[in-house]
Amino acid sequence: MFDPENLRRCDPRGLAAARQEAHQAAQWISRSARANLEPVPDDSHTNLGWDPERGRLLGRPMGRAGLTWALDVPSLALLARCDGETRASLELGGMNDETIGNWVDGRLTDHGLRPATPVEQPYALDETLDRYAPPAGGLTALAAWYSLSACALPRIAETLTRFDPGPSPVRTWPHHFDMATLVSLESGDPETARSIGIGLSPGDGSYAEPYLYVTPWPHLDRASLPAAPERSRWHTEGFVSMVLTATDLLATGDPAAHLDRFFDKAVALSLESLGA
Repeated sequence: MFDPENLRRCDPRGLAAARQEAHQAAQWISRSARANLEPVPDDSHTNLGWDPERGRLLGRPMGRAGLTWALDVPSLALLARCDGETRASLELGGMNDETIGNWVDGRLTDHGLRPATPVEQPYALDETLDRYAPPAGGLTALAAWYSLSACALPRIAETLTRFDPGPSPVRTWPHHFDMATLVSLESGDPETARSIGIGLSPGDGSYAEPYLYVTPWPHLDRASLPAAPERSRWHTEGFVSMVLTATDLLATGDPAAHLDRFFDKAVALSLESLGA
C-alpha cells in the first residue's frame, strides 16, 4: 500500500540511478507488447499502467492466456502473471539484459507468444546499464512518486471530461518514462488543436529529480506568461510548462494536498490562457 513517507526515503535529487534501472527494465514489458499486440498509431499498445498499492508497472494482457508482465519497482523484479496470479518471477539485481532477455523470451514462448529480444524500439534510452544493481531504497522512493501521481492525475482528469475529446487514460510511456494524461480540448490536428498535458516525469535532462508538470498547447508566448502557482515555476527551455519539482513539493509539508492545488491552479491558468 502507498506510504507517503516513502517520498522522503531518499533525497529526490539522488534518484537518477533508480530511475535508470526501472526505465531500462520496463523496456522488456514494452518490447513484449510491440512483438505481440496489434500496433496502434499513437503507440499506446506499448504503454504501461500502474498499481499504486504495490508499486508496479503493468503491461497489457497478451495471447489467449492473457499473459501480463508486471515490474515490481521496489524489488526490481519482473513478474509473469495470468488470471491475476504470478506464474514466474525474476529479480533483476546483478543480471544483465542478455540473461533477462533469455528468461523473458522463455516465458513468452511458453505461452505461444513471440519473443521480445528481436524487437527494436523506435527510440534509444539516454543511458543504458551493463548490469542491474541490487534493489535499494531509491527504487522504493521512486515508486512512491509514481503512486502519488497515480492518485492525483485521475482526479484532475475527471474535472476535465466536459471537453471533447477530453482526457486520455493515465498511463506511463516507455520512451520518456513519464506518467501522464493528455487533455484534448478540441478535435483536429494534434499539432494545432488545443490541449493540456498533465503528468509526472521521474527526472530527465532538464531536472535531475522527479517533477510534476502542466503543459498548455500550443505553447504560450514566453514573453507574457502568467504567474506560476505557488512553489512552481515556468520552464521555457525546449518546452513551455509549469513545473513543480519533488524537492519543492516535499517542502510544503503535505505533498498530496499541495499537488492537488498545483494541478487545479495550473490547469485553470492553462484553460484561461488557451481561451478554453
